[in-house]
Amino acid sequence: QVQLVESGGGLVQPGGSLRLSCVVSGGIFSRAVMAWYRQAPGKQRELVASVERGGFTNYADSVKGRFTISRDNAESTSYLQMNSLKPEDTAVYYCNARSVGNYWGQGTQVTVSA
Repeated sequence: QVQLVESGGGLVQPGGSLRLSCVVSGGIFSRAVMAWYRQAPGKQRELVASVERGGFTNYADSVKGRFTISRDNAESTSYLQMNSLKPEDTAVYYCNARSVGNYWGQGTQVTVSA
């Protein structure tokens, strides 16, 4: 059974940093494209960043230069390092793994506020 468990969300002041983690169980990690999405209140879920098996990364324009996605295949873990956070980054962040199937974590809240 595939499971994705996120951690690392919380409350941070504008300009601060957070690192999200997503641990994947079920044996699919090395074959999966890993991604982070977010959904703010009243808005659609949007792609934040993705990393392919070979390490190629893709970012939403709104986070380029501030966020970094990475993966550790040995630990079956994906990370999202978020720097220079802004109030508009406030959302529930979801980890996604796409392999033969499409799998989601439960989400972790990130709130950027003074």
